[in-house]
Amino acid sequence: MIDPLLPPSLIPRLERLSIASKRRVRGTTQGKRRSGRLGASLEFADYREYAPGDDIRRFDWGVYARTGRPFVRQYWDEQELHVNLYLDVSASMDFGGNRSIGAEGTGVPHAENKLHYAKSLAAAVGYMALAGYDRVQTTLFASEVDGKLPPIRGKASAARLFTFLQDAKVGGVGDLATALRRPQSMPRQAGMTWIFSDFWLEGGIDSLGETLSWLLATGQEIVLVQVLSPEEILPKLSGDLRLLDSELGTGKEIALTGKVLERYGNALEQYRAEIARFCSERGIRYVQVTTDLPLEKGIFETLRGAGVVGS
Repeated sequence: MIDPLLPPSLIPRLERLSIASKRRVRGTTQGKRRSGRLGASLEFADYREYAPGDDIRRFDWGVYARTGRPFVRQYWDEQELHVNLYLDVSASMDFGGNRSIGAEGTGVPHAENKLHYAKSLAAAVGYMALAGYDRVQTTLFASEVDGKLPPIRGKASAARLFTFLQDAKVGGVGDLATALRRPQSMPRQAGMTWIFSDFWLEGGIDSLGETLSWLLATGQEIVLVQVLSPEEILPKLSGDLRLLDSELGTGKEIALTGKVLERYGNALEQYRAEIARFCSERGIRYVQVTTDLPLEKGIFETLRGAGVVGS
């Protein structure tokens, strides 16, 4: 039996959250998110002097009684947000949990498979957006776009999102820059882009930085969610081993001593610091999560604590 991406008990709680966009929204369809324009929502924005042809229902008789001047009330327009979800399905994502041979006998606490965990986070964020009447498009990538769910809207479309994510298959080399190099792979409208990945990418920080710069140029507010297994952060391995590259299929003989593991840990820390610095300088939000963290904590503590979702 396939594990559901989201426990049924979690769905009602997600409806009380929303994705936290920092920008005013432009859109063509009515939604629940404030735009920079004045319109027909119930949230008061300002007064302006009455002009012939204005809706008399917005005439403020209280202000008229106090000042003798005719004013109408204005309200914020509420528009949809275009939300783009990108999910890494490269081979390195199939690590951790029961499906990972590398997790057996390491002595670490049980952790979820990285891809399944990332799918669950993407499903949660997507559901929040759908519940808020935002428009959601979902793309799977490795070294190319492996699948795309066209834009959907409304909670009634959630089953399509969940099925699309659940059916995603793993394989290939992680190369976000190559995958998004084709114009049809990029968002067509300004909005909010979420990328769920371990960011073990060909080209490292240079390739990632190039891709993020492209996305920023299309008017995207970007959130990176890096999903790693605890075994990747603190490997419980030692001795003479042959390590296999899960994406390229190549192997290397290596003696895993304490010093080698220390250098690996330092290199990983430096890579994550480079991502964090790049993101901080450009207003991109970067969230780190490990798969031994229960999903609900990943959503309600890590994502909410990072300010990328809110009540």
